[in-house]
Amino acid sequence: MNIMELVEQSKDAATVRRVFGEPIHQGDSIIIPVARVAQGGGGGQGQSKRDKPDKGGEEGEGGGGGFGFTATPAGVYVLKDGDVQWRPAIDVNRIVLGGQFVAVVLLLTLRAIVKRRRRKG
Repeated sequence: MNIMELVEQSKDAATVRRVFGEPIHQGDSIIIPVARVAQGGGGGQGQSKRDKPDKGGEEGEGGGGGFGFTATPAGVYVLKDGDVQWRPAIDVNRIVLGGQFVAVVLLLTLRAIVKRRRRKG
């Protein structure tokens, strides 16, 4: 695959439809889902020439590339009676991970305090 083809494909993937979903009609309300989208790509090409062909070296060339894409829910816009409200998505995994981080820091701090008191006493 040519590197320029990869760049073109990555530009095609970056559309507003990746961020805002199709509107959902629910009674007299319209709900528009929203996501956080991140993408990236890269690639390269190269050639190799051996200075000493008697050592069994070969000439060659190669190239490669890659593309990454991620999307996470951010929330929804709710349109009702001419009023717009933002309802954020709650990421329970992030909340649990934050709680675990705080617990580890707390335990390490308590351990340091207990060790210091034992040395003084």
